[in-house]
Amino acid sequence: MIVFDLQCRDGGETFEAWFRSNADYEEQRGAGLVECPFCRSANVEKAPMAPRVPRKGPDDPLARLAEIQAELLKDSRWVGDKFADTARAMHSGEIASEQVHGSTTLEQAKSLVDDGIPVAPLPLPVTPPNQVN
Repeated sequence: MIVFDLQCRDGGETFEAWFRSNADYEEQRGAGLVECPFCRSANVEKAPMAPRVPRKGPDDPLARLAEIQAELLKDSRWVGDKFADTARAMHSGEIASEQVHGSTTLEQAKSLVDDGIPVAPLPLPVTPPNQVN
């Protein structure tokens, strides 16, 4: 998909429109299918646009996501493959509630959710510490 800034030649309004490709835009425009959403005029053409260039360096989204996840987990205790059992025990009041993270199977995670136990997957894999507390 590609997004173009389009401008109405009659009213001067600028608006965005999405197309599968530049050829798709040209085909639809030629058939009179591209209209101004404000005045319904088909006298529309591409407006000047600045290219959307991905940032490099420290603004890398994956690196930023890793930083956010690390910050969220800094006060969380790794419980390894005992995550499902630990979450259930906290939910039932058998043990004190705290923030924990670990690993579990998809079936175990679905079962936790079905039982009303709040869990969420982490966006990135976690390297477990050498020792589980």
